[in-house]
Amino acid sequence: MSTIRLTMAQALIKYLAAQRIEFEGREVSLFEGVFAIFGHGNVAGLGEALYHAQEELPTLRAHNEQSMAHAAIAFAKANGRRRLMAATSSTGPGATNMVTAAGLAHANRLPILLLPGDTFATREPDPVLQQVEHFGDPAVTVNDCFRPVSRYFDRITRPEQLLTSLPQAIATLLDPEHCGPATLALPQDVQTFAHDYPESFFVPRVHRIRRPQPDPRELEAAIAALARAERPLIIAGGGVHYADACERLSEFARSHGVPVAETQAGKGALPDAHPWAVGAIGVTGSAAANHLAEEADLILAVGTRLQDFTTGSRALFERDDLTLVALNVGRFDSQKHHALALTGDALDGLAALDAGLSEWRAADAWQERAGGLKRDWAEVVERVTADAGRNLPTDAQVIGAVNRQAGEDGVVVCAAGGLPGELHKLWQCAGPGSYHVEYGYSCMGYEIAGGLGVKMARPEREVFVMVGDGSYLMHNSELATSVMLGHKLVVVVLDNRGFGCIHRLQQVTGGAGFNNLLADCRTVPEGAPKIDFAAHAGALGCQAESVSGIEALEAALTRARQASTTYVIALDTDPLPSTAEGGAWWEVAVPEISRREQVNVAYAGYRKAKQRQHR
Repeated sequence: MSTIRLTMAQALIKYLAAQRIEFEGREVSLFEGVFAIFGHGNVAGLGEALYHAQEELPTLRAHNEQSMAHAAIAFAKANGRRRLMAATSSTGPGATNMVTAAGLAHANRLPILLLPGDTFATREPDPVLQQVEHFGDPAVTVNDCFRPVSRYFDRITRPEQLLTSLPQAIATLLDPEHCGPATLALPQDVQTFAHDYPESFFVPRVHRIRRPQPDPRELEAAIAALARAERPLIIAGGGVHYADACERLSEFARSHGVPVAETQAGKGALPDAHPWAVGAIGVTGSAAANHLAEEADLILAVGTRLQDFTTGSRALFERDDLTLVALNVGRFDSQKHHALALTGDALDGLAALDAGLSEWRAADAWQERAGGLKRDWAEVVERVTADAGRNLPTDAQVIGAVNRQAGEDGVVVCAAGGLPGELHKLWQCAGPGSYHVEYGYSCMGYEIAGGLGVKMARPEREVFVMVGDGSYLMHNSELATSVMLGHKLVVVVLDNRGFGCIHRLQQVTGGAGFNNLLADCRTVPEGAPKIDFAAHAGALGCQAESVSGIEALEAALTRARQASTTYVIALDTDPLPSTAEGGAWWEVAVPEISRREQVNVAYAGYRKAKQRQHR
C-alpha cells in the first residue's frame, strides 16, 4: 500500500480539498474554502497546512468567529446544502464563539464543518493558556460545548483517527435527513503529529446527495387520504428547496388545484405571482393562508419541521377532524403532530403522489375560496407597504421600498426581531433563492454575516441585508470583511432605538415598557447616545449614508445598486407599529400572578387561547 507522510492537519486539509460534488449540472469542489481566525491552538498546525493549500482550498480571514461561521452556514443554505465551508478557531473563547453558530446550524438543519483548536492531548503542559479545567474530568474541554449542537462530534486524539472520523463527518454534512454541523475538535499537538496515510485516502471523490424513497405502504395511505380531501392545503418548508422540488411543487399545485402556503424556510418555493401561492403560514402568516389552514380538511406538509410559528403553537390547524400528512426526508419530522407520515425525499415524494392521484383535484368551491383570499391579501400587502409619507416609517413601509428596488435578481437577508415576521407576511418573492431569512434559531447578528455568505454563493445577484439597530450593534464586523473580499452588500439599517419587537411582545403580555427600547433603559441623565450608523459603516470601509423617509430611502437604494462596494443606508423607524392583518396566536407564557393588572388580564387571555391547542 502506497503511503504519504503528513501531519494530521495537512492530511485533513488535503482530504477536504479532494472532495467534489455534482452541483447545477457540473462537478465542483465540495468546499469553497475555510474561514479562519488563528490563535495558538490552530496557527502552527492547521494554519501551516492551510498556507500550503491556498490554491486548492482558500483561507478567508474574518473578524469574529461566530460571524464567520454564520457566513459559512449562509453560503451552504444559499447553495441548497450542496456546497459547504469549514471554519476554524483557536481553543478557548475562539471556539466557544462558534457554539452559537453551531446551534443555529443544528436548528436549521444546515451543514458546516467546525474545526476548533483544542488543548494538548498529551496534557504535558497543562493547564495551557485559555484552558478551562474541569476538576472532575481532565478529558473535558470547552469544545465539549459543541456536543449538544453538533450532528457529529469527535475529538481527534491520534492522527490516524482521521481515516475513520473525517469521512463520517462529511457524510453527516451531506445527509438529507441528518444534515447539520459536524465538529472535529483538534488538539494543538495532534495537529502537528505525523502519520503515514494511505494515498488512496486522498483520491478525489465525487459526492451525490441521496434521495430516500417513500415506503410503499405510507405512500398508499397518503394517496388515499388526499383522494378523499375536498379542501386540501400544502405547507411548503425548507426541504422543498433542499430537494430541488420547487418546480415539482408548482406543477403539483397547478395539476390538482391545491393552494400552497410557506414557512419561513420554505418562502420563495413558489413566486408570489404563482396562482396557487397564498403566502406565509402561521404566527407571521398571511390572512389567506391562515384562513385556509383553519378551514382545510387535509394539510400536506412538505419538508417542514412544523415548529410553533408554523402551527400557531399547535392551535392553528391541529383539529381532530383534520388529516395531516407529513412528507419529510427525516423520520423525526414526519412523525410530528400525530401526522400520517410519508418519510422520503420531497421531489420524488411529490412525483409519487402526483402519479397516484391521477385526475383528482380540490373542490371547485375551495379553489375559488383560495383565489379570493389571495386577491384580498394582495390588496393588504400593497396598502401596508406603500409610502405613507411618515417621517418615521414602519417596518412594512421600509420592506415595501426595498422589495420594489430588489427586482428579479435581488435576495433579501434577515434574521431575528420584528423584521422577519413582517418580511414573512409581506415580502413578494420573485422565486426560489430570493428570500433568505434565518428564523429557526432566530439569531440576532446573523444578518450581515449571512449576507456575506449569500453573496459568496450567488455573486451574480444583488444581496439586500435588512437589519435592526440591535442586531447591527451585536455583529457588524463582517462589513469590513465584505469590503476586504470584494463581496458587495446593500445593507439597510432600521434604527428604532431599541429592541422594538420584544417591546411589543412585552406590551402584549401585559408588561410595562422596560429594558427594551433605549428610552426605557437605565442610562445617564442625558439618555442613551444616538448612534450614527452611517459614520460607523464608513469607518469599516463601506459607502454609507443616513436618510429620512421612504422617498429618500428609495433614492438611496438606487445609488446603492450602482455602487461597486458594500453600501449601508441607515434610517430612523417607528418601533411601535406592526402589520395587524394576518397572523395567528403564539404561545408565550404569562405570569399566573402579578401586581400589575395588565398582566392579570393578559394571563386570562392566555388561558383562554390555550384551550385551542391540540392535546
